[in-house]
Amino acid sequence: MKNVLHILVSLVFLINYGCKAQQLVQTTADVQKLKTNEQQFINKPLKYLLKELKPEIKTAWVTNEEGYSYFSFRFITLEKQRKGLESREDKVSLHVYVKEQIVDLDFEKRLKEKDNTLTNEFIQKHKNLIVQRIKVYYPKE
Repeated sequence: MKNVLHILVSLVFLINYGCKAQQLVQTTADVQKLKTNEQQFINKPLKYLLKELKPEIKTAWVTNEEGYSYFSFRFITLEKQRKGLESREDKVSLHVYVKEQIVDLDFEKRLKEKDNTLTNEFIQKHKNLIVQRIKVYYPKE
């Protein structure tokens, strides 16, 4: 009986502390899973969605129009986009609509430098914006 108890305690310990949850999006081909599981992220801060992305976001744009604001995330650099060196999956564009207006004070500077790279400072500043909708776009063949 004592051995069975030790085994059960060990199993519970391994299950709780030994297993890490796998991120929802492992590759750019998996980005569609975000749209499939959209309800999991709606009305929650953007930081929860960003935690589910294993591929690194290389470029980002901000769009503020009347009535909506969204981030457009890409997983390839601008150089690769311009040269056309990416696969169809790498060309995926993830649009995350948020409820609040996105404030990008460096927009004019980024536009002059033609720099759409996403900085940690930018993410930290906007990570608490509430997700309203997710769209995933693949280019036409």
